[in-house]
Amino acid sequence: MDQLQSITETPTGTVFHTKFRTKTILVAGGAGFVGSHLCEGLIGLGHRVICLDNLMTGRLANLEGLLGHPALTFIEADIIRPVSIDGPVDEIYNLACPASPPQYQRDPLHTFKTCVMGAMNLLDLARQKGACILQASTSEVYGDPEVSPQPESYRGAVNTCGPRACYDEGKRAAETLFWEYGTHQGVQTRIARIFNTYGPRMCPEDGRVVSNFVVQALTGQDITIYGTGTQTRSFCYVSDLVEGLLRLMASDVCDPVNLGNPGEFTVRELADLVIVMTGSESRLIHLPLPVDDPRQRKPDLARAEAYLGWSPKVSLANGLAKTIPTFALELQDRERRIGAQA
Repeated sequence: MDQLQSITETPTGTVFHTKFRTKTILVAGGAGFVGSHLCEGLIGLGHRVICLDNLMTGRLANLEGLLGHPALTFIEADIIRPVSIDGPVDEIYNLACPASPPQYQRDPLHTFKTCVMGAMNLLDLARQKGACILQASTSEVYGDPEVSPQPESYRGAVNTCGPRACYDEGKRAAETLFWEYGTHQGVQTRIARIFNTYGPRMCPEDGRVVSNFVVQALTGQDITIYGTGTQTRSFCYVSDLVEGLLRLMASDVCDPVNLGNPGEFTVRELADLVIVMTGSESRLIHLPLPVDDPRQRKPDLARAEAYLGWSPKVSLANGLAKTIPTFALELQDRERRIGAQA
């Protein structure tokens, strides 16, 4: 197992550790929000990165500054088809799937195929290459939880026949595949159950609550709260998550591990904080709660702390302070482009 050494902080606030050996690492979904930060971190560690993305929700703009880097190879491909990579591959991170309801509900069958067929194709590649493979699973495997905080031992309360099932059940099935390949096929597997994550490079239209609220506040729109706003979420800044993924991959932990921030906020509290931090005059309006929207999200991090020595460091206020200016800049760039085309 590689040892983690010195710490370096990037301009986006991401902290990385130097490892001993240069590796070739495949990041599926590497042009996405989290994936691009992971690619940046791995290259910062001195590794060679193969970024594979179908660009359905990923954006080449997320890789700005990395495209053309000698350590990065970009491949536009979809993991629902068999993946072929020339040469050695030491590690594989599977982050290839839309992660917000509006995105994954746009083509639910493709979402389910990405979760299941995509996971199997990457697991087959890992077996062929002798690579260790990490699955980006989700707190959504807990469904609308009946316990809080949610430990990895909790089996969840997921609706198998609802609008979120293509993602929730797809991720649960992917975990089963990882367990089977790890237990019976000799593949080194890791499973990260990721809770709500935010930060620079989120797409303004991705439909997640942080991006929705920040964009609405910056543009003076009404901030839409679904339901009463008393439902809770736990928000993890992207640099903390990437650090957790790196530590999990470098460990020998095969069981699922929660990665998230245990700071629990109501959706209304998040909206109020965004309004204060943006100086917005947006009003709060309430819309009906979507079907199967979970009432609580709070990770139990005992396993991550004990096995990985990991816990998040960035508070919600500090993370938003780093995130809001990037949204403002992207919205300004958009307005300039639209004006130039008019």
